[in-house]
Amino acid sequence: MSLKKIAEMTGVSISTVSRVLNNRDYNCASEELKDKIWAAAKEISYVPNESARNLKLGNETRHAVPVRNLTIILERFASLDDDPFFRELFRSVEQEAFACGCTISSVCFLEPDISALRKEKADGYIVLGRSSSQFLQRLKKISRNIVSISRNPTQFEVDEIICDGRAAAVCAMEHLISKGYQRIAYIGDCSYEDRYVGYCDTLIRNGLPMDYAAIFPTDQTAESGCAAMKKLLEAKNDIIEAVFCANDATAIGALQGWHEYLTDAGRAGNDISASGPTVRKNAGRMPALISIDNIKAAEEVTPALTTVHVPHEDMGKAAVKVLLDRIQRGHTEKLRVEFPSHLVVRESC
Repeated sequence: MSLKKIAEMTGVSISTVSRVLNNRDYNCASEELKDKIWAAAKEISYVPNESARNLKLGNETRHAVPVRNLTIILERFASLDDDPFFRELFRSVEQEAFACGCTISSVCFLEPDISALRKEKADGYIVLGRSSSQFLQRLKKISRNIVSISRNPTQFEVDEIICDGRAAAVCAMEHLISKGYQRIAYIGDCSYEDRYVGYCDTLIRNGLPMDYAAIFPTDQTAESGCAAMKKLLEAKNDIIEAVFCANDATAIGALQGWHEYLTDAGRAGNDISASGPTVRKNAGRMPALISIDNIKAAEEVTPALTTVHVPHEDMGKAAVKVLLDRIQRGHTEKLRVEFPSHLVVRESC
């Protein structure tokens, strides 16, 4: 009945709804349609009927598995639209929660009110992205069932699923340096950020200059990346050989900033610096560009982004499994599950 209701709400067949909700690898007609189906499922609090599923598979269950209600928290963002990486990570968490018979009771942005969270009485919490120690301490007063997914470790304040942001930054920087680039700018968060630490450490370790005038602190959105790239080109266009952006969203904005810089200044040319470093007296030549995350849009922009892949789908699935194990008291010590990153070379570098 629920599948039928979702089909009516979205205007697609029941079989399409079933394939989207039950098969992560199903190639839907569009991401927009997939989002619409998932939104409808969330609206009616749909969860899979595990008993029916097991009967269909010929399995018997002795005990009913209770439905767990989970709350997702993004402390640093006002919306999932602010960062496509966390939007994709959220979708992975949502799909795994659904597959495990859980519901997402609420999604909280920025620093939510702890008293309001206490009233919700969720079975567990998944915190997406870096969170302050102060907030985690307050959250731990209402629940022991917390998992953090981030590129920055929490130092075992809670269970955590990480992909080391510093290691990813080192990977990106070493690739640039291996291509011969030496004057490398940075666009991204600089405050207690492992990716910025990796950028600085790699320059120092390789004896390369650190030009603080080519470091642009941002909130890591496309808009701030665009603005930072234009400022960088206006100030350093003749000497900067490459740009390391802390995430793909910033890099996509930086690409837009480069296009706008050319248009605003009436410059011509759209060559990318792909054959090694040059002192670009030609303002139409784009610096080599590299970033971190490997979101879907990274391969769709022009030029396609060279980036460091962060396995957000696996991280989301692992977070749900670790949280459910914590809820069921399968473990009591704080866990850290660390996923590796790897370089994906495309046209931007």
